[in-house]
Amino acid sequence: MERRSALALARAVSAALVLIAILFQVKTNLDAGSFNPTRFFAFFTILSNAFGMILFFVLAARRADAHTRTLDVLRGANVVYLTVTFIVVILLLSGADLQVAVPWVDFVVHKLFPVIVLVDWLIDPPVGRFTVSDALLWLVYPLGWLGFTLIRGAADGFYPYPFLNPAHGGYGTVAAYVVAILVGFLVIAGIVLWLGNRLGGREKGRRPLTG
Repeated sequence: MERRSALALARAVSAALVLIAILFQVKTNLDAGSFNPTRFFAFFTILSNAFGMILFFVLAARRADAHTRTLDVLRGANVVYLTVTFIVVILLLSGADLQVAVPWVDFVVHKLFPVIVLVDWLIDPPVGRFTVSDALLWLVYPLGWLGFTLIRGAADGFYPYPFLNPAHGGYGTVAAYVVAILVGFLVIAGIVLWLGNRLGGREKGRRPLTG
């Protein structure tokens, strides 16, 4: 099997695994009478995995045409979001109720898929060069999600993650966590940008990016 076909297959299988994991968790919550779609899909983890799953299906379907400017920018964003997910879960959310109670689902969405998307970035780096503007663009979604989450939490009391809930230490504590995580986003975005430019620059004989 040639390299591009193998990569497309790996992406399709990875995306299918994430889809199965999310659907299985939804069914489990439904069976337990605890499924609330407006809360389940409010988690950054679920949204980021769903985004990565759709992106991987698209990349798999395009095979040899997987490299465009838009797709590579989206791939970079995907790496940033899921890398942050991996780190935050390890450092801040061990034992927290994340509505992902099935152990193998938890492993897939919090650990396995984030590692897969990073490895995918390393073995199939982008073709064109990224700029600081691209890295800042990657932060639009998490900032929007954060703003919406805090406004919603103040309105109905639901916070998907305990470190965003002012009941746990007040707004000062929430602000400290938010600043630390945003700094983490900036650092990781910078690393992903640097890796993409460095590794992509080593690729030979690949066509330039299209729009």
